[in-house]
Amino acid sequence: MKKILGLFTFLITINTILFAQSGMIKGFLYYDNNGEPVSYCMVQLKGTSYGALTDQNGSFVISKIPNGVYVLETNMVGYTPISDTIIVDKGTISKRYFIKVSAVKIGEVEVTAEGQRRIQETRISVISVTPKEMAKMPSIGGQPDFAQFLQVFPGVVSTGDQGGQLYVRGGTPIQNMLLFDGMLIYNPFHSIGLFSVFDTEIISAADVYTGGYGAEFGGRISSVMNITTRDGNKKRLAGKVDVNTFGAKLLLEGPLLKLNETRKTSISYIASIKGSYLEQSSKMFYPYLSGNGLPYNYFDLYGKVSLGVENGSKISIFGFRFDDQVNFPDIALYNWKNWGFGTNFLLVPGTEPTTISGSISYSNYLSGLNDVNYYPKESSIDGFLANMGINYYLGKSVLNVGFDLTGYKAKYQFYTKAGLLQSIEDYTTDVALFVKYKYNFNDRLLIEPGFRFQYYASLSAAVPEPRIAIKYNVNKEKTIRLKLAAGIYSQNFTTITSDRDVVSLFYGFLSSPEALPDSFNSRYMQDYLQKAQHVIFGIEMDLIKYTTINIEGYYKNFSQLTVVNRYKLFETDPNYIWENGNAYGGDISFKYDHKNLYIWATYSLGFVKRNDGKVTYNPHFDRRHNVNILASYAFGKQVRKTWQLDIRWNYGSGFPFSQDQAIYPHSTLGGTISGDYTSENEDLYYLLGDLNGGRLPSYQRMDAGLKKKIFIGEHNVIDLSASVTNVYNYKNIFYVDRITSEKIYQMPFLYSFGVTWSF
Repeated sequence: MKKILGLFTFLITINTILFAQSGMIKGFLYYDNNGEPVSYCMVQLKGTSYGALTDQNGSFVISKIPNGVYVLETNMVGYTPISDTIIVDKGTISKRYFIKVSAVKIGEVEVTAEGQRRIQETRISVISVTPKEMAKMPSIGGQPDFAQFLQVFPGVVSTGDQGGQLYVRGGTPIQNMLLFDGMLIYNPFHSIGLFSVFDTEIISAADVYTGGYGAEFGGRISSVMNITTRDGNKKRLAGKVDVNTFGAKLLLEGPLLKLNETRKTSISYIASIKGSYLEQSSKMFYPYLSGNGLPYNYFDLYGKVSLGVENGSKISIFGFRFDDQVNFPDIALYNWKNWGFGTNFLLVPGTEPTTISGSISYSNYLSGLNDVNYYPKESSIDGFLANMGINYYLGKSVLNVGFDLTGYKAKYQFYTKAGLLQSIEDYTTDVALFVKYKYNFNDRLLIEPGFRFQYYASLSAAVPEPRIAIKYNVNKEKTIRLKLAAGIYSQNFTTITSDRDVVSLFYGFLSSPEALPDSFNSRYMQDYLQKAQHVIFGIEMDLIKYTTINIEGYYKNFSQLTVVNRYKLFETDPNYIWENGNAYGGDISFKYDHKNLYIWATYSLGFVKRNDGKVTYNPHFDRRHNVNILASYAFGKQVRKTWQLDIRWNYGSGFPFSQDQAIYPHSTLGGTISGDYTSENEDLYYLLGDLNGGRLPSYQRMDAGLKKKIFIGEHNVIDLSASVTNVYNYKNIFYVDRITSEKIYQMPFLYSFGVTWSF
């Protein structure tokens, strides 16, 4: 660590000398209509190689500029270009620009902002999505949603529409980290599987890392989902009201202190309320379902207030509450609640090529399951997360250093087979320091080494985690790019789940359990962490106009995992055992985006294996083939193209499952030694075959949606939407009752319609 700090000090000293001999332009770019930052727009000094891409906060830094007179330019399709003459000397020049919607049609820009990101950032196994792209999905229930769009991503596997979970390139849900404005969210998806806890309209951008992520992320061993939210309209009161057959939503945003080109300070807010009444409405609109309808309800609240100043520095305060309820009669009752609050900030020092960002947050999550066949369970976790990162811009290269501090309490309550209540509590503190340096050599070669030092205080375990990412632009046109990423990852976090649960919704959270065997497969286990190593390689191609092809291969070695002991027979047997395994495969994605037509097609081939010391098996989420096709077409006589047709089709090969070998009567003696076997009724038990030795039938579903926009005045828009889920009513297995062999299916043919008023 001393060597890392020494290198950091050396780089700052050298670059301070260099900056003294040159100039620097720092600035921010905002949309004129609402004051929101313009992300990933190229800002260039005309006729030179000096330029920068704005970040998600709209910030840009162009450094090491020789003294002289330059013209700063920006170009975005649909917006009036900016052209500003600037005299550069040895000092720092601060700028703030507002881009306006163009009144005339401008020429097409060959390299888009997203194209510039692919050239100037390593971006390996990461997909970025905005609300504009999410709106191209068939809006099930009338509302486009992050959960629906995420299922199209290559490498992402969903185990079902009802009670399903998301698995990313062989990792389980607990091995996926979701950050929401820097806050940890423990359950981001509602039980119905079609909706996330996030209102799409509050999202600024979402970055999904399916593996090989950089040193700034840690504490999870499979994937990271990093979501940032908007600050709210800084110019006027705006909002959206949505009512549909699945639920309703209200969004309000506006200024408390308006932003303009002369005012130095602005204050804005954004608030969202959304909920589902599907359990009630399904009985009315879908009488062909069972008499109980679709037993899913949820209610989500979110609010945020942001204060910004002229140089781009800002601070935000936010809070949320998410609720979810599921009622499967005669099967299970499940519910969870999640609430929290926090603050995040961005500091822009006036004369240094630096930005400082961070967040402090607290959240509380509580879930419970009452399964009719077993005793109830309850799990809770609450704690804080504090982090900070410093970006130091060295021309087109960037040095990033920072830290994370996490503390939480996890509690799990359950009953033993003998009916005794047990409770487990864990208190955990994790500390991490990280450094990452992106070296950009003429926009041709990008090398991004990183190092994370993770310390788990509760286990007294320190883990060094080196990371590397490399991208090489093969040709001068930069239309072919090779890429490679690798890293070491660890986490002190696990869940308690049971393969016997009929509805796989419940997860009991714990830090890594200490009651584990000292060795596994003749290897001494030095700590109780979960660990993995990633290697990812690929190629990107923009050879065809408006088209991007991405091919990636990956290997994840899960060298150290903890799971519930499925072989436990006696109370003295350990509750948890070790596992290891791997996940490997490849993804191909094809994206075409031009004018009114958007097509995104992906194919994933994946293999997941686990070994628990006795058997090698495929876990229940091992899907060999997964295909997704998404198409969106806007049409109409008006220039605005007020009609939009969206179609999505998904095919997935069958999941593994353990087949029944026999069903037999069994007496439990009331769970105690004093039970009366002469008067007790016997239960039916089943004997399973090889662990996950069978395969369920394949899954397939087509969804379609049609939207119509009606413009009323300058700001008022009415959206009419109609959609169909499972267009050809394919019968996808939800679960099979092992005793009666009754088959319960996933979502049938469902229609929905809705009305949205935006103002």
